[in-house]
Amino acid sequence: MAKSKSNKPVSAAQEKHGAATSLKDQVGGLMKSTVALRRELHKWPEIGNTLPKTREQVLTALEGLPLEIKLHETTSGIAAMLTGDKPGPTVMLRGDMDALPMPEDTGLDFASKTDGYMHACGHDTHTSMLVSAAKLLSDRRGEIPGRVLFMFQPGEEGYHGAKFMLEEGLLDVAKNKDGSESPITAAYALHITSSMPAGTIGTRSGPIMASSDVLSIKITGKGGHASEPFRTLDPIPVACEIVQALQMMITRRIETFDPAVVTITKLVAGTTTNVIPESALIEGTIRAVSEKTRNKVHDSIRRVAEGIAAAYEMQATVEIRIGYPVTVNDAPSTDFALEVAESLLGEGKAVRMPSPIMGAEDFSYVLNKIPGAMVFLGGTPEGVNSMTAAPNHSNRVMFEESAMAHGVALYASLALRTLGVTLN
Repeated sequence: MAKSKSNKPVSAAQEKHGAATSLKDQVGGLMKSTVALRRELHKWPEIGNTLPKTREQVLTALEGLPLEIKLHETTSGIAAMLTGDKPGPTVMLRGDMDALPMPEDTGLDFASKTDGYMHACGHDTHTSMLVSAAKLLSDRRGEIPGRVLFMFQPGEEGYHGAKFMLEEGLLDVAKNKDGSESPITAAYALHITSSMPAGTIGTRSGPIMASSDVLSIKITGKGGHASEPFRTLDPIPVACEIVQALQMMITRRIETFDPAVVTITKLVAGTTTNVIPESALIEGTIRAVSEKTRNKVHDSIRRVAEGIAAAYEMQATVEIRIGYPVTVNDAPSTDFALEVAESLLGEGKAVRMPSPIMGAEDFSYVLNKIPGAMVFLGGTPEGVNSMTAAPNHSNRVMFEESAMAHGVALYASLALRTLGVTLN
């Protein structure tokens, strides 16, 4: 990794201060800057893998820290490595940076100033928490036997940013200065949610988030006059029958305890009231929490669509665009994360989730290569019922900013304790 221009070592006084100050006090001292960065990122959301403003804001916030920084070329990704004073393994912490292409209707003073873009999934909080964790851990560098790799990732919202960063060599870490190996032994990501009370976290071992694939079915018949359907092959009722049959397929062919979701979100056909069109298009999403069921659903969709179309002398062309894999948490890493979280937040505040959620995450690419865990961070705004709060991806979603203190502490604690540092 190339060193940043601002690569300045922490002073002995700073290291002494870090060792003597409790983690809670350090996090409290960072909250003003954490909130300020979050609000600035929220004002200027960017989408996809190219986030020039966001990257510049992150780099400015990291200025002066003893980090080796690599700017990725295929995306706006940033890999920032903190090397402790003693040799040891590496732990990776990830924060995603991109927003969503949607309007914002929160009425916040720091609402998006970019029309049609919004940080509606809390990635602005993730980035800000990770920056503050980098500051906190830099202050404790003298205690660290190993290294911490901070992964600032673009393109989580469907753009495969993690995959591109991995392909560009994210995991190719150098040896320690003494020549010893420093493999990445664990990777952790936090994800804020407005559907869990602030001051709590939730995670589970095994599948925690679903795979996500895009479905497209084109039914081709024969068009003609709407008054003479018998002289045509009308694709519209066939499309409707396929949509209904797909729901029946899910409820009758897929195991209840290894679930899948097929949701049709778009059906397009026709141009006017007196013309039967030649074709109809069905589009939607496919979610599953195991590769076995994922593959079974793909095969079943093709069989159902092609079979129904053939019964009416038409043709169905099925295209399935493969998206994110299932996000699978490593069991020991999950148990460790729950233990660390409970020690920070108190008894009963770290919850083992009973089942996965059907949203998808490209942190799945990382967990396919390194043991680790995705952890959900409660962020329901104060005074709001978590059961009725506007959810992530809503144009009205808001997050409790004080919850970011828990996220900063958890990021830092996961890194320190993974590397064997006892917290004071």
